[in-house]
Amino acid sequence: MTKKIKILVVDDDAIISEMLKAVLEFKGYEVLISGEPNEAENLIIANDIDLVILDKLISGVDGTDVCSRIKSNAIISEVKVMMMTALHNAGPDCLAAGADSFMTKPFDMQLLFTNVETVLNL
Repeated sequence: MTKKIKILVVDDDAIISEMLKAVLEFKGYEVLISGEPNEAENLIIANDIDLVILDKLISGVDGTDVCSRIKSNAIISEVKVMMMTALHNAGPDCLAAGADSFMTKPFDMQLLFTNVETVLNL
């Protein structure tokens, strides 16, 4: 039996989080959602997460700081991070923080699936 890929969605917009959870689960992924960016590292470790989909601006926290912490933590630095935001000029900042991919909101579902597969090398 192959391991089911686990994705953590970190976004304070419950509608977006639930939508991402539904479409990604439909594609066969196991999805956990959180609106608490400062819990991301613990959730990654506790749930053996493969990919984090992380909002840039979440609950007063800059997602690039969360991404940097993930990528500098030796225990979880290999976890892939896909950042997203409605700020169209934020891509360079997200990638500089260590994000493996960046998407602007709103995004097309096919683009989401393509990015997830690319980042995970599927």
